[in-house]
Amino acid sequence: MAAHRRSRQRPVGGTTARAAATVVLAGAATAAGFDGAGHAAPQPTPAGADVDRLHREAEVATEKYNGAKDKADAARQRLHDLQDETARAQARLNQARDALGAVAAAQYRAGGLDPALRLMLSDDPDAYLDGAALAERAGSRHHAELGRVRAQLREIEKLRGAARVEVRTLTARRAELERHRKTITEKLSAARQALSRMSPEERARITGGTDRAARSAGGTARDAAAPAQAPNARAAQAVAYAHRKLGSPYVWGATGPDAFDCSGLVLAAYRSAGVSLPRTTYAQIDAGRRVSRSELLPGDLVFFYSGISHVGLYIGNGQMIHAPNPSAPVRVAPVDQMPFAGATRVV
Repeated sequence: MAAHRRSRQRPVGGTTARAAATVVLAGAATAAGFDGAGHAAPQPTPAGADVDRLHREAEVATEKYNGAKDKADAARQRLHDLQDETARAQARLNQARDALGAVAAAQYRAGGLDPALRLMLSDDPDAYLDGAALAERAGSRHHAELGRVRAQLREIEKLRGAARVEVRTLTARRAELERHRKTITEKLSAARQALSRMSPEERARITGGTDRAARSAGGTARDAAAPAQAPNARAAQAVAYAHRKLGSPYVWGATGPDAFDCSGLVLAAYRSAGVSLPRTTYAQIDAGRRVSRSELLPGDLVFFYSGISHVGLYIGNGQMIHAPNPSAPVRVAPVDQMPFAGATRVV
């Protein structure tokens, strides 16, 4: 069948609507074709290799930034929760103090004479004894209220101590975020400068043709994309979502709907199918069942480089959709384009 034949490789920037649909339908292709001859990418020039290296280093820093941001957000939420709980505990403490003050005031008003003398002088000893029993019970309530106040004070101090820990954690995470942000901007700035020194032809080879015409063609591909023949509905939805995002810009730290980094794209694709994935590549690879290259099916996550710093969404026939780097939009590319590190099936 035509769906089982290997499709020609074209840059995504110039992909026509017909080519996009062919790639989608290729999701039914068997892994046997994938294990055949690889799609060897042209060897980069020294300048091109330098740009590739800078983009990879920026992506490593981006994934670290994404992980640190997740942790900072979690610390911020914990701090918010602790502050809310502290406020509620303070309200309970105020109520306990008010109750304790009422008991103390009542005892003060009833105090004065020795209890034995008050019994002797009482016109109604029976009534006095009943009152004394009531006062004793009030004393018991006094001790109970005092115990509650002490417990509330201990709880508030514990909450405040936990909040101080979270403040320190959040401060450290923010400093980590700033370090990664600085690394990313430095690497991307150096990559842009290297690209600006290249000839138009070499720049187009590296970026895959990301001029206005290429982006327009990417938009046509998005409009014509059809659902992939994936093994289940959720994987098919994730692949279809990725196809609709062809041509979208790469923005580090972005998870859609209009821009993505590599892990942000697969996160958004599966989020559209009702599946929650971790934020970073090195967490996403453990989000499902590991599969070998020969087992790949549309919807599987494919990972690259030894540090698991890049991810794409497999769509069949040896191809994936991924967000490459700031110099290239979301596109279709051969899996063999980068050093393969592993794959995971999340549904």
